[in-house]
Amino acid sequence: MDPALDELIRQLDLEPLELNLFRGQSSDLGGKSVFGGQVVGQALVAATRTVSGRSPHSLHAYFLLPGDMAAPIVYEVDRIRDGRSFTARRVQAVQHGRPILSMIASFQVAEPGQEHQQPMPEVPAPESLQPISRLREEWLEQAGEEIPERVREALLRPAPIDFRPVDPWNPLRPRVTEPRQCIWFRAVDRMPDDALLHTCMLTYASDYHLMPTALRPHALSWLGGSAVVASIDHAMWFHRPARVDEWLLYAMDSPSAQGARGLARGLIYDRKGSLVASVAQEGLMRRSTRT
Repeated sequence: MDPALDELIRQLDLEPLELNLFRGQSSDLGGKSVFGGQVVGQALVAATRTVSGRSPHSLHAYFLLPGDMAAPIVYEVDRIRDGRSFTARRVQAVQHGRPILSMIASFQVAEPGQEHQQPMPEVPAPESLQPISRLREEWLEQAGEEIPERVREALLRPAPIDFRPVDPWNPLRPRVTEPRQCIWFRAVDRMPDDALLHTCMLTYASDYHLMPTALRPHALSWLGGSAVVASIDHAMWFHRPARVDEWLLYAMDSPSAQGARGLARGLIYDRKGSLVASVAQEGLMRRSTRT
């Protein structure tokens, strides 16, 4: 298996400490704190470890404090409800004695019902698009030596997920454009046939590129110091099963920004056009005053 993907899968495999108590480690992705998708993904893993025979259908999480990449994260699970059809779990992610994330996830017994969905947008196939890893090499070459070495290393680090944007937007040279984007993505290698692992990996991937959608009409970027950006909350609904090692389309838009906050939404489709998940996130987006 690809080393970067193997490392991420091992990172999502939390260490059990005691009943309802788990510990996870972090990776440095080049930001100032732990990547939000990692914390939400690990929190969902912790919740699933206390549920049997039911799959997650939604989660709602609040980011309370920046995570420390150098310290482990302890996940405390509260079994708040076990009903006939639904199960609810509250998860607190704790570092240095303080919660950095609070999440509630809901699980449901599989059952049939009525179905409808919003159709997938028509976009080019992923095979016709450049991987974002290759685009980043071009962006860095155009930027020259002005990019900090830590940022350069983060952008060039091998990634476990292959992202292919339909309309590439250079965060090192941000331009004004519409607050919407579509990105194909999949894991860089085949993953185990574990449905809950794929759901947790989907949760991890859903935090990539979502908030930047709200920055696009303002020519702001989370890189280069033009803006201060941080996730405030993250909500997700799981509609249909999906494999993250097969191509998925992430269609995102941002309907509003106000009060130094931006709202971004996303719909995730599989290659056949089935809507597999919906995502919403609000984040802090302040224009940087640093000179």
